[in-house]
Amino acid sequence: MNRNSLENFRDEAAALKVPQNMIEAVEKQMEQNVPKIEIFGQIPADRGLTDVTIHVKQSAQSDFYYFNKFDLAISKAKPLDPGHRYMVISPDPAKKDSNLSRQFDSAVQAIDYFRQQKGNSELAIGKFDEKNLLFKDTVATMKVGKVDYVKKEFQSAYYSPAIKNSHYVDRGKGFSIEQGANMLQGRAVFREDMMSRGGEQYKAWSQYQFNEPKDKYGNYTMKQFSDGYGFDLRKELASYEIKDLYQKATTDKLVAELQNGNRAMVRAVGPGEMTCRCVLRRCRGMGTSIFMR
Repeated sequence: MNRNSLENFRDEAAALKVPQNMIEAVEKQMEQNVPKIEIFGQIPADRGLTDVTIHVKQSAQSDFYYFNKFDLAISKAKPLDPGHRYMVISPDPAKKDSNLSRQFDSAVQAIDYFRQQKGNSELAIGKFDEKNLLFKDTVATMKVGKVDYVKKEFQSAYYSPAIKNSHYVDRGKGFSIEQGANMLQGRAVFREDMMSRGGEQYKAWSQYQFNEPKDKYGNYTMKQFSDGYGFDLRKELASYEIKDLYQKATTDKLVAELQNGNRAMVRAVGPGEMTCRCVLRRCRGMGTSIFMR
């Protein structure tokens, strides 16, 4: 394995905020010279988890690796309790009266795999200890390739399409995983290193256009607001009664959180002082939508 390639990947992955356990999983496969690496992981979302899959590919001309893109997906399924996993159970064609079982941490992956089955199959949530299945809750079944039952509590997750998007990486430059996941949840993010087709760098807020057709790659198109729209986040924040906003360190931290699309915790000033979340949900032309809740 090319050690410079490993060093470059570590730097790019850190800049794009790839979870450490996923970085380590990629490194193990790079050391084994696996030509095409796909690593799955999950990060917290507003409700549940966001699925993350990163793609790293070895050059056909050398042993150098390139971090190409990452995929994100969010389901309406409720978060699994500790020790629980999804299971897709189907008859084993090679062994009579035996079943094949595949387990998933992701509702998106479990549902996709279940839908690909052609015969009889069962989608369930199971609870496991270190060795055994403790109990099983069937949430959907299929007979001869046709779904004949979906548990009422699971119908919203099953029938609502998962929200998915991919981001391509150019030598460590691009939207971070954190920013992409926040945009997938409806929020706007800010980058100073956007690049025009003519090669000119510019600053802009970006948000997905969920109501517009996807592009030819199956990704959401973006709406962007550059400096020309006149939106000033610091000036907008000053119009809210936020405690300690006069302190530069407090303002800088809050601005950085909102620029990454995060829900920042703040304390409101005044009678009945309370802690609430500050969210930049969208940029309406670019009048603002900072929500305190």
